[in-house]
Amino acid sequence: MDKEAPLIVGIGGTMRPGSTSEMALAAALKMAREMGARTQILSGAALLMDAYEPGATARSEKAGQLVAALRQADGVLISSPSYHGSISGMLKNAIDYTEDMRADERPYLDGRAVGCIVCADGAQAMGSTLFTLRSIIHALRGWPTPYAAALNSAAKPFGPAGEIKDENVEKQLQMMVSQVVGFAQREHTAGGLSLQH
Repeated sequence: MDKEAPLIVGIGGTMRPGSTSEMALAAALKMAREMGARTQILSGAALLMDAYEPGATARSEKAGQLVAALRQADGVLISSPSYHGSISGMLKNAIDYTEDMRADERPYLDGRAVGCIVCADGAQAMGSTLFTLRSIIHALRGWPTPYAAALNSAAKPFGPAGEIKDENVEKQLQMMVSQVVGFAQREHTAGGLSLQH
């Protein structure tokens, strides 16, 4: 893969291997590679870390890897299950570690397009979870893509090998990923755009 290609970092999933949110994230990152991007995934156990403590002077290896990946990212994909109308606690805790990026030249998720994937057993929880995720991205100065993927886990949209079985799911992911990669390619070529400049 071309090292000059933009890097898209995907975070999300659950502790259950093969969850809908994890398979959706993997499928989206595959699409990003097909569009010419480099990718990195951090999901499941890779996001299981100590509760974020702002004043701590040391970080775990997992937390360090997450922050390092996000610092290098030109674009981000976040995939969350909907737990009780919101994102998972594990994912929120991982996202809280972006506070370690507050003094960076590109603080938090500034200058990065962020694509949202929400997976829920039914439509009712999707809206509130997506709203929460986009609100978090705004607070971190990221650019949520205009289009997001809201997937009904109860419909079992992925096969056992992670293949997409639902044409509508594929279209949702394609549209969202194309917006993230397109934005990342423009920013990467331009050398980055920060609200700090």
